[in-house]
Amino acid sequence: MEQVATGVRLGRIELGADISLPDHARGLVLFAHGSGSSRHSPRNRHVAGVLNSGAIGTVLIDLLTPDEEAIDVETAELRFDIPFLGRRLVGITDWMGEQPGLNQLELGYFGASTGAAAALVAAADRPRIARAVVSRGGRPDLAGAALKGVLAPTLFIVGGDDAAVLDLNRSAMAKLPRQTKHKLEVVEGASHLFEEPGALDQVAALARDWFRDYLGLGLQNTPHAKR
Repeated sequence: MEQVATGVRLGRIELGADISLPDHARGLVLFAHGSGSSRHSPRNRHVAGVLNSGAIGTVLIDLLTPDEEAIDVETAELRFDIPFLGRRLVGITDWMGEQPGLNQLELGYFGASTGAAAALVAAADRPRIARAVVSRGGRPDLAGAALKGVLAPTLFIVGGDDAAVLDLNRSAMAKLPRQTKHKLEVVEGASHLFEEPGALDQVAALARDWFRDYLGLGLQNTPHAKR
């Protein structure tokens, strides 16, 4: 498996990224981390490892620059600026589309917490590219009107003990286009961060299976054209 730490240049800024490409990768998943987190999130790295073992490539990336992170630590404003984070993800997506070795792989998004809303915004903005989305303990409701433009098959994973977020996910699912395939998976006994023994393993397995179903299988399985 090829593993690369790199900088992603978007105009005047550069974002740190860790890219892992298993041999004969069948797809590529871009991670959108949640509130106050980064590409070093142990939960996302755990999920990424399970995806890699299932022949799915992963891109773990910082959505904020160091200067932006410093501002966010003080104000917490950027982590909830979903339009901003969605645009940032779109920029990263377009960068990936220009990279040999990455641009031949069908793309999915994995979003956690507020990152799930940003992933859905990006999926709506790039419907011909996004082939699948997985939300972990997400706030898809924050994607707002963008939900109506999400065409990629989307899996919502929520902890059974995370009642408020579970309600928000059900509400968001109702706003997806009727033709969009979607599913809600409730991990019983799990809280918002899936810290309970075995809970995150269940999340990772569900995400792996969803991406394996919808990435790298050809146009007949989804309504979107390739890059």
